[in-house]
Amino acid sequence: MSINIKVLMVDDEERFRTTTAKILERKGYDTVMAASGEQALEMMVEKPDVVVLDIKMEGMDGHETLRKIREIDADVPVIMLTGHGALPSAKEALDSGAQDYLTKPCDVDLLSAKIRDAVAAAKQESYQERLAEEVMIPLTNYTTITEDETVRSAVDKLRSLSTQLVTTERIMDTGHRSILVFDKGGDLTGILSPMDLIAAARPPYLSAPKPSMADSLQYSTMFWQGLFTSRIKEIADMKVADIMSDTPPVVDASTNLMEIAETMYFQRARRLAVAKNGKIVGVVREQELFFEIGRILAN
Repeated sequence: MSINIKVLMVDDEERFRTTTAKILERKGYDTVMAASGEQALEMMVEKPDVVVLDIKMEGMDGHETLRKIREIDADVPVIMLTGHGALPSAKEALDSGAQDYLTKPCDVDLLSAKIRDAVAAAKQESYQERLAEEVMIPLTNYTTITEDETVRSAVDKLRSLSTQLVTTERIMDTGHRSILVFDKGGDLTGILSPMDLIAAARPPYLSAPKPSMADSLQYSTMFWQGLFTSRIKEIADMKVADIMSDTPPVVDASTNLMEIAETMYFQRARRLAVAKNGKIVGVVREQELFFEIGRILAN
């Protein structure tokens, strides 16, 4: 998925620079990188749509880099990154022509939203309410599994996802914590969430009627000790279909935000599947609506 926005990422810390670029590329951005202010000026020949610029860098700092970028391109939007407690520096950047700023650690979804908003503002585009297809997480970026696979396999997939979501003191990629479940024919049949795993870990007899004298046993330390571990091992080879929740509500790709909000509220759903031409193409979560709220209030 490409969203036709080229981002110049400028930071002298290699890990932050490469990790952020990788995450943004996964979200559909075209990213180019610069390890210093001097290199950033050279990279302006790439004609970026937006520059994400760290304020504190060795050599030419973000403020000086911003001033020189403005000499090259007076209109390109620049988002400054600053540390906590450095708000005066951020305000100085705004006075010098930065479009916006973020404090570190920054959430990558928020960074993505600010990039889009900065580009729209630079093009003098007024806010236009987006549709489900425009705010969703594409299915290619969401974890999926077939219903006949095991709980162990599902957990392994989520663990694999978490290793890709690098969280440092400077950037957070929160990702998602649920799995869409499909049958062999490719139809969506359910969803596996952390709460489904927690529910499955509870021994069935905890929900069965019991004599009042059993209460003291149930809540004793000896009763609970080690029970979670043993139950997780017991359910590890169960099929996902045996513990998953029902299929999440499905909305069409052309669904507007209020319809999404109404469906989430009425059905008490934190996420909706998005379909296009009868096929599931993505997921829209409550987080996506939260960021749309931010975009609306910023206009």
